[in-house]
Amino acid sequence: MSNVYIIGLGMIRFNKYPDSDVSTMAHEAVNLALADAGLDKKAIQSAFFSNTFWGMFAGQQSIRGQVILRSMGIEAIPVTNVENACAGASTALHLAYTSIKAGMHDVVLALGSEKITHENKAVSLGAYASCMDVGNFEQHLAMIEKMGKSFKLDIPEGQGPAGKDRSVFMDAYAMGARWHMSKYGSTQEQLAAICAKNHWHGSLNPLSQYQQDMTAEQVLADKPVAWPLTRAMCAPVGDGAAAAIVCSEKFLKTLTAPRPVNIRASVLGTGTDRDLDGEDIGERLANLAYERAGIGPKDIDLAELHDATAYGELHQTEAMGFCPPGEGGPWAMSGATKLGGKQPVNTSGGLECRGHPIGASGLAQIYEIGLQLRGEAGKRQVEGAALGLAENGGGNIGVEEAAMCIHILEKVR
Repeated sequence: MSNVYIIGLGMIRFNKYPDSDVSTMAHEAVNLALADAGLDKKAIQSAFFSNTFWGMFAGQQSIRGQVILRSMGIEAIPVTNVENACAGASTALHLAYTSIKAGMHDVVLALGSEKITHENKAVSLGAYASCMDVGNFEQHLAMIEKMGKSFKLDIPEGQGPAGKDRSVFMDAYAMGARWHMSKYGSTQEQLAAICAKNHWHGSLNPLSQYQQDMTAEQVLADKPVAWPLTRAMCAPVGDGAAAAIVCSEKFLKTLTAPRPVNIRASVLGTGTDRDLDGEDIGERLANLAYERAGIGPKDIDLAELHDATAYGELHQTEAMGFCPPGEGGPWAMSGATKLGGKQPVNTSGGLECRGHPIGASGLAQIYEIGLQLRGEAGKRQVEGAALGLAENGGGNIGVEEAAMCIHILEKVR
């Protein structure tokens, strides 16, 4: 089968947009991607649209992609709506990829747009609970609390797992961090180093929601959320949209001045009912992606990993095979994941700083890696970048992500 290429990328800055809606942001991202590809909207043959909360916040429970695209003059084509929590946008790209691999279409749009900010902050934070098993939510929350308290750690008073002023996912990540600290001896200082690194990266990215540099000391001194996590270590609430246009090898040959990026591997998977010491979904899918791409983790030049918290990045560097289990903290402290290091991670600033509008985040990762492989990342350019990996997890059931996508992208020489 022929290769599948990304030929257009579009993204608006992730931020809080009280006067914008899901459609307005989506239109802007699509137009940016079309301009980047040098295409008219009539070239799009199919589309996959990712969104999670539009129905909950504004009543648009269905036909979301059709509403958005038709209102900008893209109609009659097949449009598929995608909901996979935080992994929705990368799932949309995976489906676009498989559509072209199957020979169904030659030019496909993957789009994600999400508005999470709300005048009532409790509405925004409460929405995240829908990315878990709602029917068993109380039992799941009780499990997180019980596990979080079971590890032999000295937790500062008043910084236990349960809280009402934050997303429940922060409690889940805090539990995972405490498990890792208990088993491997990782530290809060290592998490702070990861976060400070991402703030530096974010300060170089004009599309990042947070663009202020922070030291590790400032990260540790920030407001506690759920120990060992401070506010700076956690992804912010925000809005945004991102898009990618992918095409077949046949269509690529018709373009006069393309800047393509090859999708070397695209993998989608679902979590399992495992315990904390069982095989991780990220490890399982990364191995599959490496096998399909014909490479190994050492061949990856840079990565965008799902860091809804700093612990998320620490964990995923291990799961992706960039370092052995238990060594994610020392790996970060060594400078390996920083610009100029051996394997830069989250040069965009990651979810912690670039922002995390659920239904768009996966394509924001693709946007960053695409720019890097095209040599267009400006001050945060990774020298010699040829292979990039994007890992995007979505939702939570049990102790791991409900869904996950991994993409390996390749520079076209």
